[in-house]
Amino acid sequence: MRKILISLAATATFALASSTAFSQGYPERNITMVVPFAAGGPTDTVTRLVAETMSKDLGQQILVENVGGAGGTLGASQVAKADPDGYTLLLHHIGMATSATLYRKLPYDTLNAFEYVGLVTDVPMTIVAKKDFEATDLKGLVEYVKANADKISLANAGIGAASHLCGMLFMNEIKVPLVTVPYKGTGPAMTDLLGGQVDLMCDQTTNTTKQIKGGTIKAYAVTSAKRLDALPDVPTVEEAGLPGMQVGIWHGIYAPKGTPSEVTEKLSASLQKALKDPNIVARFAELGTVPVTDAEATPAGLKSKLESEVTRWKPIIEAAGQYAD
Repeated sequence: MRKILISLAATATFALASSTAFSQGYPERNITMVVPFAAGGPTDTVTRLVAETMSKDLGQQILVENVGGAGGTLGASQVAKADPDGYTLLLHHIGMATSATLYRKLPYDTLNAFEYVGLVTDVPMTIVAKKDFEATDLKGLVEYVKANADKISLANAGIGAASHLCGMLFMNEIKVPLVTVPYKGTGPAMTDLLGGQVDLMCDQTTNTTKQIKGGTIKAYAVTSAKRLDALPDVPTVEEAGLPGMQVGIWHGIYAPKGTPSEVTEKLSASLQKALKDPNIVARFAELGTVPVTDAEATPAGLKSKLESEVTRWKPIIEAAGQYAD
C-alpha cells in the first residue's frame, strides 16, 4: 500500500512539474484563434484587433481562422474537439450563450466543453432602418410597425447572428411579430438595407456606425445604458422608451476543455494587457465600444457572463419559437 501511495504521489508530482514546464515555455509556436463567422464581419474585426496585439505580447503569431456556418456552432464545435494544448482558441460573441437554446442538438455542451480565458468587449446594438423610412424617432417607429407589421421586413445576418438575436428582442419588447429576412452574413444584409430592399435591422455598432455617420441609414436608438461618444445624437433605448432593449453583443475567448489553467491564465494576462493598448482603445472607440475591465477579462469573468446570459436568453428564444434545428 505504501509503495502504491508513493507511486501515485510521484506520478502527481511529475504531472504537475510537466504542466508547469509546459506553461512556462508556452507559446512555442503559432496559435490559431477561430472566429465562427465570415471574414469582414463585426466579430472578425474585433478578433483581428485583439489577435494582433496579443501576438506582440506573447511573442508568437495568433493566426485568425474563419470557420463560419450554423450560427457560429461549426467553429465552436471545431475548437471543442481540438487538442487542449493552448494552440487552438475560440473568440465567440453572445451566440455562445444563445446557441444553448437555439440549437436543440448541439454537438458540444456549451457550459462545460470549454475552458474560459476572458471577456473582450461588450458591443452595443443600434436599431436602424433604410434612410427614407417613414418614422422619425423610436416611438414613431414602434407605432408605425404596429400599424403596418405585415408590410415591414426585418433583416438579419442569419439565425444565431447578433442581428437575429437583437431582432428577436425587439419583437419581444413591442409584442409584434415581423417578417424576418435572414442573410448569409452581415455584409449582404447591410447591402440590402442600404439599397432599400429591406426596412429594418438591429445590429452591432461595429457594423452600423460608419453608415449612420454617413447618413446612408437612419438610426433610432442605441441599446447601451448611456449615449455613445461615437454617436452622440442617437438616443439610448431607455431615453427612447424601450428600456427592456438594453443589450450588448459581448465577446469572449475560450479554449478546449482540459487546457492547463496555467495556459489560460497566461492568455488572460495577455488579453488584459492588450485591452489597455492605445491602438485597441482607439479602434474600439471608432467602432462604438470599449474594452472590458481587468476583472471581466478573466476566466471567472467570462464564465459568470456566459452562465447569466444562457439564463437570460432561454425564455426569450423559447417564446419566439424560432429554433435553428
